[in-house]
Amino acid sequence: MNHFAETMRHSSAVPPLVAVEAARSRRPVVHAVTGHGLFESLRQIAPEFSEHARVELLHDAFESALVTLKQAVEQGRCDVVVASGSNGEYLRARLSVPVVQVQVGGYDLMAALASARELSARIAVVLHHEVSAALRRFLRGFDMDVELRTYETREDVMRCVRELAEQGVEVVVGAGMVTDHVRKAGLTAVLLYSLDSVRAAMETAMAIAEAQHKERVRRDQLDLVLRHLNDGVVAVDMQGRITTLNPAAARIIGAAAQAAGQPLAEVAPGLTPRPVLEQGRSELGRVDDVRGQSLVVDAVPLYESGIQTGAVLTLHPSQPLEHAVGRLRAHSHRRSRSARYTLGGMVAASQAMRQLVHRCEVMARASDASVLIQGESGSGKEVVAQGIHRASRRHARPFVAINCGAFPEQLLESELFGYEEGAFTGARRQGKAGLFEAADGGTLLLDEVGEMPLPLQTRLLRALQEKEVTRVGGIDAIPIDVRIIAATHRDLAAMARQGSFRHDLFYRLHILQVRVPPLRERPEDIAALAAALLPAALERLGAGTLATQALAAILPLLAAHDWPGNVRELENVIERMALECLLAGAVPSAAVLRGVVDPSGSEGPVGSSDLAGSDDTVTGMTLAGEAGRLHTVQRAAELQHIRDTLERLDGNQAAAARELGISRTTLWRKLRG
Repeated sequence: MNHFAETMRHSSAVPPLVAVEAARSRRPVVHAVTGHGLFESLRQIAPEFSEHARVELLHDAFESALVTLKQAVEQGRCDVVVASGSNGEYLRARLSVPVVQVQVGGYDLMAALASARELSARIAVVLHHEVSAALRRFLRGFDMDVELRTYETREDVMRCVRELAEQGVEVVVGAGMVTDHVRKAGLTAVLLYSLDSVRAAMETAMAIAEAQHKERVRRDQLDLVLRHLNDGVVAVDMQGRITTLNPAAARIIGAAAQAAGQPLAEVAPGLTPRPVLEQGRSELGRVDDVRGQSLVVDAVPLYESGIQTGAVLTLHPSQPLEHAVGRLRAHSHRRSRSARYTLGGMVAASQAMRQLVHRCEVMARASDASVLIQGESGSGKEVVAQGIHRASRRHARPFVAINCGAFPEQLLESELFGYEEGAFTGARRQGKAGLFEAADGGTLLLDEVGEMPLPLQTRLLRALQEKEVTRVGGIDAIPIDVRIIAATHRDLAAMARQGSFRHDLFYRLHILQVRVPPLRERPEDIAALAAALLPAALERLGAGTLATQALAAILPLLAAHDWPGNVRELENVIERMALECLLAGAVPSAAVLRGVVDPSGSEGPVGSSDLAGSDDTVTGMTLAGEAGRLHTVQRAAELQHIRDTLERLDGNQAAAARELGISRTTLWRKLRG
């Protein structure tokens, strides 16, 4: 089984993140196993490795040792086993963990023979499996008379020792089991393994345990990722049988966790890895229909050691992808932006506005239905719409606004719904996403919706009913998830009765309703708005010290005005007031203030009531001079504002242009003067 399939095989029982961290910090466990004379050597060496691993000594061998070790492996308490001779081979054939054999080196054999020769001239060497040609050459070269024997089983050892004793051999060199039987026979035993050989075996076991430990941590981390992926992942072998699948894949294709081993084509009809298995080439982004749902499938071949062993299929349900594409389009769309205003930030000194804010907060939190905002021009309908968006569950998604009265019918259609390549003359080669796609997951404000042509109202109604749009010139329906807020200064109910606005669209938009009262109906807000706007405007022009005097001087005039332009008109009045203060270097006269509040009145905003003389030419020149002086002051203030913005944004002209609401070309032209 390849590494990927092995990793996924464990994904159904993948540990949580805490378990992964615990596995990362756990020390490897090495079992040193022998039932014979090697035990003392292992016990002597084990403390040298205690800092990096837990070394478990097991004085046992063969069947009895196997039972203990299997239990330790199943419980995760054994990573590597160190053993020797026939015992080591027996365990290696029956355990799922690595078994490191203590190897006999040439130095070990020479040292053991030298020790045996000092004890007696009648010596023998008993080895497992075979006697190497190198040992025979060594013995001939040094003219040593040594009896050589081999064994496979415990019975072979007992027979060899008995025969050697009968032949008068006094000293026997061999592994642990051999030395045990030699001593029982009353002969002298010399252990074949040196401490260096035991130490080398332990070091090898440590290296293997460490590598396994790192691989296990890596696999557990990958398991955790696979288990929590929203996309499905299925691995198959070269016959198309499922080797494994993650929980998301089982959920997507409706398969049971026991689907491993079954043909994928039977478990999920319509989903086939055959082209990848037969051609060995990846297929990315193909669309398969599986159990009535469309899946975007990435299929890639799976290799092990350069040989293809199967394929991996990643399954992406189409709906989340479509929503993600919509959000990406929204992020990059030039008209999409985030809502700036909040309900809590609205000026609401009057009872009417406090009630409006409370109503909007409740409908934003409690409902996702369409909202119709009605109010006079300039009353702040878009500010209310942005506040509703910011207070809703969609606050982190796009807020996109369009003025339906600012576009001809054909252009408005392509702006709302987008268009495909070649849909009309001048269309972009790659087509263009519409505002519905740009606002996917968020809110779309249809400002001045009463100006929308009747044919386009029909298409808008269908988009709202079906929750999908089709681009101009396209045939594919694109699912959308958009909350609609419509705003108008017109009486849509009356328009519906007259036939200039569709009844069914009116009812679709009119689920929730908000009426923004005009400024003349909430005089308490006039002073509150002026108190917020005028100091800020003066501060931008460097005349902030005049704020208190200027506000006190103009408030009576503001309260007496009828405000046909509502809040937008008030903002314009405040800007004019700030410029007049800058121009005069003080709070202007009462006559000038009257002209600031009502430019259509008899008194002009530049002190025209004070201009003397009856000569029209002189009067015209004087007015022109004053206008030129005002323009110069305005120009200087604007240029200073631009420079302050650039300095705050570290010279980033693109960012400054966006904040100032002008193009980069206009910004460059204004800086050049």
